[in-house]
Order: sequence, then C-alpha cells, then structure tokens
Amino acid sequence: MLTPLKFRTQYFDKIWGGQKINTVLGKNFGKIANCGESWEVSGIAGKASEVAAGLPLEGNTLEELTEVYMGDLVGDKVFDAFGNDFPLLVKFIDAQDDLSVQVHPDDALAERRYGTNGKTEMWYVVQADAGAGLYVGFKKGVTKENYLSAVAAGTVDQLLNFYPVAAGDVFFIPAGTVHAIGKGVLLAEIQQSSDCTYRIFDWNRVDANGNPRELHTADAEEAIHFGEEKEYHTFYTPLKEKSSPVIRCDKFNVNLLHFEKPLEKIYAGIDSSMIYICLEGRVAFIYEAEEYLLNKGEVLLMPAIATEAQLLPLTESKLLEVYL
Repeated sequence: MLTPLKFRTQYFDKIWGGQKINTVLGKNFGKIANCGESWEVSGIAGKASEVAAGLPLEGNTLEELTEVYMGDLVGDKVFDAFGNDFPLLVKFIDAQDDLSVQVHPDDALAERRYGTNGKTEMWYVVQADAGAGLYVGFKKGVTKENYLSAVAAGTVDQLLNFYPVAAGDVFFIPAGTVHAIGKGVLLAEIQQSSDCTYRIFDWNRVDANGNPRELHTADAEEAIHFGEEKEYHTFYTPLKEKSSPVIRCDKFNVNLLHFEKPLEKIYAGIDSSMIYICLEGRVAFIYEAEEYLLNKGEVLLMPAIATEAQLLPLTESKLLEVYL
C-alpha cells in the first residue's frame, strides 16, 4: 500500500561546502567535513533515494517504487512521459565558498549526447549571510566572442549578473544559463533529474593535492544559450494560509505554503505526486487516519493516488509544494 513517503537523506562532501545543513536545517550529516549538498528525493541511477527507516516499504529505492506502482506513485501522465525514471531531483545546497561557474545542457543537447533530459532548475534561498548573492546569466550585451575571451583570461565571473539575496528569494535557471551560487547562501534546489554539469571557471581553486578541478569549457560552449537576457529573479506574492504560486514551467511547478492554521489539501485532478519541502516549522500530515510528521529540513512525497490530506501545522510553518 502506498502511503506518504520520507527518504534517507544522502549527504555529499564538497570543497566549497559548510555546516549550515546541520546548524540551520538541523540535519545530522555525521563526520563529513564540509557538507555541500543533501539529496532529499532522487531517482538518479546509483544515487536513488531509499525509503526511510520505520516506514512501510523501508529500504526500497525510488526506482523500484516507480517500477512497481507506476502512475499511482507519480501520476499517469508523468509515468507515460518518463516511465521508471523519476523526473525530479530535490536537494539542499550550502555554499560556504563560491561554487564553480557552470552551465547545464538543455533537453535537446542532453538527449543527443547522453540519451537523457537536460537540467533546468530553480533556487529558493533558505538563509543568506550579509552581502551574499548569486551569479546568474550574462550581463546585457555579452557576446560569444566576449565569453571566449573571458574563458581564456579566467574572468568569466566578470560577465555575470550578481544578485544580492535574502531568505525567500527565488531564482529560475533555465538550462543553458551560466550561473554560480555565491558563498554564504543556503538554498533549496528543485531541478530536472540530471547530474550533468559543465564547469567553466572554478575561482582558481586547487584540491588537497594542489590540483585544479577539471573544467569542461568545450562542452559548455555548445550548451550555453548566448543572446538570452531574462529576469532570473522570480517575484511572487506570498499568501497566508494558502498555496502561493511561485514557479510555473513545463519541467515542474512550485508553490509556497505559509500557514499556522489547519488546511485540507485536495489533490484530485493534479495527476502527479506532490513533494513537500519543510523550510520552517513542523507539520503533521493526516492521511487515511495516519499521522506523518515533517520537520524543518525534511521532505515528504505524497503519492499521486492520494486524493486528499489534512495538514496540521504544530507551529507557524513554511513548505514548498512541488509537482509536475
């Protein structure tokens, strides 16, 4: 029987990572020195999420669940489009230092090169230090020739827009957009299910052995969408006690739910699983007379077969709702 699902978090040590996934989100990543990412929901081969301990289906991977439950888990339209490949990846990212300047391929290029989908993503800023920000998209008028010259000179970062950020800011990053997460930012990332990144510039960092990280400038040149000038900072209207639309696109939809009173959620007609990311507070989900607790920093997947659930905030809470 399918019930709301929580998964074991996967933690990843990164040269640029820090401690906020523990100190801000309350997640214990053990002996990892610099935890840069926590993967919360993943269908990536070899890194697929497993159902958390103590729940029905404990230890089963998201791949296995999708194969068995198909449309009941992800929605009929989603299963028809993606089959056993779960289409989204949800993670938290803690940048104690600047991440590399990078770009992701779009669907057409990723299909041609790897037989997979591309990587469009969005960021929700959970916490940011004073002066921290994000590098997203080229400044107005930057050409391919400007870019190639900057790659040769090691100055690509100077071509990028820099956005100072605060908690609650949202950015939409279409595939083909050059970007980097700046130091001091903790964010939730929702993206297409892809682990393909082309690193363009890494701030001249070296690893413990004094070696620079590999760059992928040739691959990146073909992946970049030159000439696109967009407003990547996404503005939305936060509403209280109901879901506020934040992102609408053909890859995923995201709402913000800020509430302190009980809510009844009706899922009929969505035909998609619903992923809840707890940003603040603590919420009890009541589904078929059973209670499932979601704490700050945790993620819960409501299967597509669910028609309704009650959400009881135990304190003032903020959730992201993600669906296709």
